[in-house]
Amino acid sequence: VDHQKADWVSIHEQICQLLIPIRTSLPFLLSEEARKHGMEQLVKRQKYIIDLAYSTAQEFVLDGKHEEAIPAALHALRFSTEVYGSNSVQLVPAYLLLAEASTGVGRLPEASKYLSQAQWIVLRTPGCSAAVQYKLHRSLGLFCAAEGDFEQALYHLANDIYLASSTFGLKSIETSGGYFHMANVFFRQNKMDIANSLYAEV
Repeated sequence: VDHQKADWVSIHEQICQLLIPIRTSLPFLLSEEARKHGMEQLVKRQKYIIDLAYSTAQEFVLDGKHEEAIPAALHALRFSTEVYGSNSVQLVPAYLLLAEASTGVGRLPEASKYLSQAQWIVLRTPGCSAAVQYKLHRSLGLFCAAEGDFEQALYHLANDIYLASSTFGLKSIETSGGYFHMANVFFRQNKMDIANSLYAEV
């Protein structure tokens, strides 16, 4: 009951009506053209649900409501898997969101599992964009910081900053996020001079 309530509050109320046409199978005696059109509509609906579930989960994470984010992020992952396949780089954002939400509620083994999946997909995708890779390194950095492994956190955040700045530029919002998280790690290490100069950079 608790899981159902959490799922309803998180995302289900928004997507409930959208799920009906997706779960209804196409009539068998349709022409080839009608069947093709039906499949295109199905994929369009699934992509809409992916976007809605992902943005809802992201809002919850930004609001610090990590528990509420998990059901929405799971829906985003499930529909992404249906549309793109289980090894697609399109699944990485949902895995990273699940890792962040799981870390936020203190479920580090779960977060580690999601990060491993994301990392495995990125490693298996030749020419994976820097835009995806910087997000992976940021998530790995935040996870290591949550575990208290500050050296490893700084390594991943340095990669995050390098990849984000090479894609979006040194003065971009994307890059400033990496500086901010790195400053937080130095702050936790009591290296206030470095932390303050990074905060100033942000």
